[in-house]
Amino acid sequence: MQITETMAEGLKRQYKVVLQAGDLAKRMDDELVSLQKRANIPGFRPGKVPQQHLRRVYGKSVMADVVQNAVNEINRKIVDDNGLKLAFEPAINFPQDQSRMEEVMEAKGDLEYTVALEVLPKIEIVTHADIALERQVAEVPEADVVAAIERMAEPSRPYTDKGAAKAASGDRVTVDFVGRIDGVEFEGGKGEGIQVVLGSNSFIPGFEDQLIGMKAGDTKLVKVTFPTNYQAPGMAGKDAEFDVKATLVEVPGELSLSDDLARQYGMEDLAKLKDAVRISMSSELEGVARRKMKRKLLDALDAKYAFDLPPTLLDQEFSAIWNNVTTEMKAASKTFEDEGTTEAEARDEYLKIATRRVRLGLVLAEIGEKAAVQVTDDEVSQGLVARARQFPGQEKAVWEYYRKNPQALAEIRAPIFEEKVVDHLLGQVAIVDKPVSKEALLAEDDEDEAPAKPAKAKKAAAASGGEEAKPAKAPAKKAKKAE
Repeated sequence: MQITETMAEGLKRQYKVVLQAGDLAKRMDDELVSLQKRANIPGFRPGKVPQQHLRRVYGKSVMADVVQNAVNEINRKIVDDNGLKLAFEPAINFPQDQSRMEEVMEAKGDLEYTVALEVLPKIEIVTHADIALERQVAEVPEADVVAAIERMAEPSRPYTDKGAAKAASGDRVTVDFVGRIDGVEFEGGKGEGIQVVLGSNSFIPGFEDQLIGMKAGDTKLVKVTFPTNYQAPGMAGKDAEFDVKATLVEVPGELSLSDDLARQYGMEDLAKLKDAVRISMSSELEGVARRKMKRKLLDALDAKYAFDLPPTLLDQEFSAIWNNVTTEMKAASKTFEDEGTTEAEARDEYLKIATRRVRLGLVLAEIGEKAAVQVTDDEVSQGLVARARQFPGQEKAVWEYYRKNPQALAEIRAPIFEEKVVDHLLGQVAIVDKPVSKEALLAEDDEDEAPAKPAKAKKAAAASGGEEAKPAKAPAKKAKKAE
């Protein structure tokens, strides 16, 4: 065989391969000998089928396997001999001349084709010891623990009939309603015997406010506007009106914060329930602190590393982000002008986000590989269980889907790998704890988000700070596959 490099531009490579007809014929003969030993064809004794007969019956399919195996072998050779890591599977371009390919399949002509590759950049890992991070530490206020317990007790709050009195904030009103958009009833817009606690903000903004002052038996036309981020397709930002009838108005009683409440949640007493709630809320605050610290770590890594990115990898990341943004904006009936920007400006901002995500993904993948970070099968299984639980009633189907799709399963493995690499890095950098209030910890920090005018861009930027390295593991896996 002959392998000649014909292009080396940036991270793109191209090779011309010539596999001589004699080599193809020998490979085919070897395959036929192997097939002869196991062939079982009526009219012939096992293992005694003449090769010529096998060639007539199976020649083309055998040669197809020979060509495929030869191509795979040559791909591995190109990767190994040149020390390459592939960003994507090689692109093979066979001759378009059908007559030439027919000669190849009959081992009467040389196989000539090209291999186009896109490789991962070589990343030199630098020291991270000079990175200094601040970890915000917040205590859970006792008032928050009590408020959480009260929310847990809320479903058990007693209510008593208010009779003919008017509904006030805090009262529970039972209503029947029929909703319309542009005069047409819509799916999910009709309900009977629905209990609404006024002031709970559990319904569309403005709906509960307009029930204040109603009495049992009253009817009213309630007009509202669906939020612009409403999830139901075609309803975001739409004006709607509801014919509402109040059938019962009730006044709330006192909440019971007692050991009986604790036992409803599997705790011995109220003190144990408070401890459990405090621990859970502390864990949530620690998670927020970690995400913010991780974001600063990624910022520091982004400043330390600069290299060319595989064009196709960058294009795919940008396309994924852009498609999500435009799909959400279309569902919300929004334009870039509504967000105070232009499509060109938005594309530029999202390209910066995609570039950062790909770069950091590759950096974390390289650091993880150098540090021999591994994700165990048990960790993947735990991650898969957590994902399946997000789909109540469909757990088995979700489990089977991921188990049967290696690429989908990689989406479970990737964030686990990323967090383990982050843990490795946090062990190398200087971390200083800073006590802050809960409000300060949870406050939005514009510096945590990459600059972008559209609201959706801010969401994408924020996500890129928390799940920045989503594509990190995929290139590494493909490189190993090629090696």
